Amino acid sequence: MTALKKYAVFNGRSRRKEYWYFALFSNLISIPLTILAESASIFGIISLVYSLAILVPSIAAGVRRMHDVGKSGWFLLIPFYNLYLAVSDSEPGTNEYGPNPKNPELAIEDHLVG
Repeated sequence: MTALKKYAVFNGRSRRKEYWYFALFSNLISIPLTILAESASIFGIISLVYSLAILVPSIAAGVRRMHDVGKSGWFLLIPFYNLYLAVSDSEPGTNEYGPNPKNPELAIEDHLVG
């Protein structure tokens, strides 16, 4: 639910855990709504509203995930490479997009030593 708290935050970094849990839960809601939309038009409207509501946080979470591996958010537009980046491990320490969300203590140490 961290991704929903950062609804339209496109800066910073997101861990794999945050990104994939968001993808899992949004699909667990979206797929049944889409199936139910075939039987009743009200579910079609609900599905459309849900899809539009989740669009911005989905893009924002993807951009933050790309930042976590040290890439620009624009890499989200490259079809199979973005999947590879989404499953890749975080860049250790602080990168140009901020401190590593996995180990924020290391980011503090980077600034103290350097």
